[in-house]
Amino acid sequence: MREMLSDLEAGRHLSDPDPVRRAQNQMKAPAARRFYKAVAVERDADGFSVHLDSRSVKTPSGRPAILPSEAAARLVADEFAAQAETIEPLTMPVTRLVNTAIDGVASDTQAVIEDILRFSSSDLLCYRAEGPDALVARQAEAWDPVLDWVRSALGARFNLAEGVMHVEQPRETVGAIGIHLRQRDDMFRLSALHVITAITGSALLALALEAGAFDAKTVWDAAHVDEDWNIEHWGLDAEAARRRAARKRDMMGAAALIEALR
Repeated sequence: MREMLSDLEAGRHLSDPDPVRRAQNQMKAPAARRFYKAVAVERDADGFSVHLDSRSVKTPSGRPAILPSEAAARLVADEFAAQAETIEPLTMPVTRLVNTAIDGVASDTQAVIEDILRFSSSDLLCYRAEGPDALVARQAEAWDPVLDWVRSALGARFNLAEGVMHVEQPRETVGAIGIHLRQRDDMFRLSALHVITAITGSALLALALEAGAFDAKTVWDAAHVDEDWNIEHWGLDAEAARRRAARKRDMMGAAALIEALR
């Protein structure tokens, strides 16, 4: 699930019933040569668009890539401007996220909300280590403030467990998260929330970031308490470091888009 929005690991068919995977599949294509010189943001009747020379950017399915704010469009423009001789989609997390929102999420926001809810029902923050004590303390320091925010801001109280045995969450708790999500059902915001949820394994971290209660670095660090502990003790090989850097790039892109939508 953490790699659900990875372009390289999407499903096989353009007709995939999942709207997010369907949009990703449409984005799978060989790298194209950069064909433009100038990149600009222009205001349209429905929002803001990015222009490459005289051509406006479209999604892989041919839909206009119209953004609701100039700041959001500028993020996409900056990614296009940063391309060299070839256009490398993996270096363009916000652009890919915008494409996913327009080509996939817009057609079925409810499916994305339900997937985020599934994460919340078995959220990373609810599963604590049994030991050693230093790791238990790190988890509590990073995760308890987020659970406190969820309880006070959303009225949702989560049950905790030690180890990996599933712990059932109260129906009212998951319902409160669902109500909160449905108030944020625009396609761009939901797409960014889904990316952060899938990368961190925590819907609660994603919601806290989106609300501005915690910044992106704090959320990233909280999501990687266990991984960082293992790295300290066992090290990190080159391939794992590459995957981690890619996840961080995508999460920070999603966080930047959320900030640009405020």
